[in-house]
Amino acid sequence: MKLTDVIIKPILTEKVNKQIEKNRCYTFIVDRKANKLEIKTAVEQFYGVTVTAVNTLVVPAKAKSRMTKAGVVKGRKPAKKKAMVQVAENEEINLYGEI
Repeated sequence: MKLTDVIIKPILTEKVNKQIEKNRCYTFIVDRKANKLEIKTAVEQFYGVTVTAVNTLVVPAKAKSRMTKAGVVKGRKPAKKKAMVQVAENEEINLYGEI
């Protein structure tokens, strides 16, 4: 797997911001086939930081339904994989860029 395909996007929520401030732990949505070593090398290469730990979890697919004029439409949201990456002391990833 190419390293450019491993990281899909970072997650930016209030809960993640608290984890960043407290533990230097950043959260990304990654490819479902990526393993911890691939995630670690991709983050180190793209952001230029030293990764100390990688935790992963798979969020299962969810069934969703909604009411429309034609009746109830049922579908599924796809499953996704999250990776929580902890960086070394005194290092940070600038996810917001120049605002």
